[in-house]
Amino acid sequence: MMKSLLLPLTAAFTLAVAAPVIQAQEALKIGYVNSDRVLRDASAAKAAEAKLEAEFGKRGRELNDAANQLKAAATKLDKDAPTLSEAERVRRQRDLVEQDSALQRRQREFREDLQQRKNEELSGVVERANRVIKQIYETEKYDLIVQDAVFASARVDITDKVIKSLNAGGGAK
Repeated sequence: MMKSLLLPLTAAFTLAVAAPVIQAQEALKIGYVNSDRVLRDASAAKAAEAKLEAEFGKRGRELNDAANQLKAAATKLDKDAPTLSEAERVRRQRDLVEQDSALQRRQREFREDLQQRKNEELSGVVERANRVIKQIYETEKYDLIVQDAVFASARVDITDKVIKSLNAGGGAK
């Protein structure tokens, strides 16, 4: 009777000790993707940046020119102030304040419009990158792919592979 009780206990002990060894032999395949690099270095991301520059560059330069003109007008007012009548000085100051308010409003609208378009353009790149990452995950039999990590070894970094696949047209719509 003691042997019949001892045999199941021995088998259970052996399985408990052997299970971690068996699991250790099946190593996890983990990959890491640096999202910032993908959004900076992929040709689709560069094309999106160029498209935004073409769309918003002129408007940005116009705003810079307007800011420089306003600054020049403020400098001129400071220089001319001692020779101006009180009424003329106050009128020109009021004009400068109104122009500055209008410029700030235009700059804020510009930043908002630019940010919205940037989000729209980059969301397409992110979607394509995610399809490429999923394709790599499935074809190369990864157990886990992470995109943002505090530290990642170059051994698990697959960012270059993702960028190369994106540039080759992978993840296309």
